[in-house]
Amino acid sequence: MTNVDLVKEAYSNFSTGNVSGVLAMFDAAIEWHECKGMPFVKGDGIFIGPEAIVTNVFMNLPVSFDGFNIAVKEIFGADDKVVMVGYYQGTNKATGNTFKANATHTWTVNNGKVTHFFQAVDTATISR
Repeated sequence: MTNVDLVKEAYSNFSTGNVSGVLAMFDAAIEWHECKGMPFVKGDGIFIGPEAIVTNVFMNLPVSFDGFNIAVKEIFGADDKVVMVGYYQGTNKATGNTFKANATHTWTVNNGKVTHFFQAVDTATISR
């Protein structure tokens, strides 16, 4: 499986609610960089390890948003880097506003495991 295939599988698992499938792709010491502007992020938005990601990111998505999903437009990669370009969509529960926000993720894959995730998202659109 290529690094691009691995990341595509991660998005497929996430979209179907297969969180254990997503977590199986993560290195035990994965470093996750969540945008500081996301409504649930406190501190620097950096989380280490799958458990921290589940607790601080995945479990907070349904608390903050209704119908949250990632619309993947393109996934491409070279060497150990894989990039997703797409949109976050859903409804902000605090404001009641729906959103379609630009989103880009950069993944680092080593030895078949994701070791690093970096998110760039239009949090101003999400927060309205």
